[in-house]
Amino acid sequence: MDKKANKLVEVLILALPETAGSALYGMVDVLSATGNLWQTLVRSGDESRRFRVRILSPLEQPFTCGNGIPVNPQVSIADDPSAEIVILPEIWLGPDESLHGRYPALIDWLRRQYAQGAELYSACSGSILLAETDLLDGRPATSHWGYKDLFRRHYPKVRFDPASNLVYADESGRIVTAGGTTSWHDLALHIIARHASPGDALHIAKVYLLKWHPEGQLPYTGLVRRAPHADSIAKRCETWLSGHFSEIDAIRQLLEEIEVPERSLKRRFKAATGSTLIQYLQNLRIEEAKRLLEQGELPIDAVSEAVGYLDISFFRRLFKRLTGLTPGQYRRMFQPMRLANA
Repeated sequence: MDKKANKLVEVLILALPETAGSALYGMVDVLSATGNLWQTLVRSGDESRRFRVRILSPLEQPFTCGNGIPVNPQVSIADDPSAEIVILPEIWLGPDESLHGRYPALIDWLRRQYAQGAELYSACSGSILLAETDLLDGRPATSHWGYKDLFRRHYPKVRFDPASNLVYADESGRIVTAGGTTSWHDLALHIIARHASPGDALHIAKVYLLKWHPEGQLPYTGLVRRAPHADSIAKRCETWLSGHFSEIDAIRQLLEEIEVPERSLKRRFKAATGSTLIQYLQNLRIEEAKRLLEQGELPIDAVSEAVGYLDISFFRRLFKRLTGLTPGQYRRMFQPMRLANA
């Protein structure tokens, strides 16, 4: 056993009314079981907990978090506790909402913890709380891919990476952000491997049937998302392209349809949506290709042609760049879900 596992590591996991209960209690359960559950199951006789896990909150009294799940905090921000590890699980937050000003005492406490040497970990939208501290400014970070526009609007200094599942803010690994909703699985395994031992992480993965997600978030990312804006011309472009994306010369037809000078139109569209016209068109086409691959056995060259690409080599390269997988890999990844519903 790694010598690190001999020391009980202090862990504080944040709970707010906005917290997702599955991520909160999943992390509590998995970390608390490290060092003893596997050993109990295989009757090795050397059970020894690796982490002391407590739930932290700005609220001192019991409350309910997401979906009415009860939370009974063991320690409050007002107590100014310290720990080697602070974890910020997923919170329920709409992509157009903001956390500005909600928890000033918590934000100050997080800054102090980091200054005192604590390691900060976030899962999914928990990274939005980290962004509020300014500790992510100028650093790479991730969250659920659905918050890409939120980070662009509210935290432009953060180098947001919607593709990766685990992102290290610096080489020391003292701030790590995890991607989509169940990315807390990957985060928990990372924490266990780093602060207990890789063997403990493997045991927990086997007991809980957890797995790494080396493919990252790209295969699960919805490529077409309409960002809220007030530009009527850009909205017309979005609507027209949604109905004509499979046309081989879609951009040329769009320019004829909208009757706005090309340079002006491209500039307005990018300013309103954050995307170029060609990027928006490519996203529409690849999103439709994903649907076709998920739902049937249409040959890949036929899928390419159906979404507007006669050059299948270009289609394959673009698909791999936007999803992280080849069309064939994508089909195999999601085929079990289609067959299960057959």
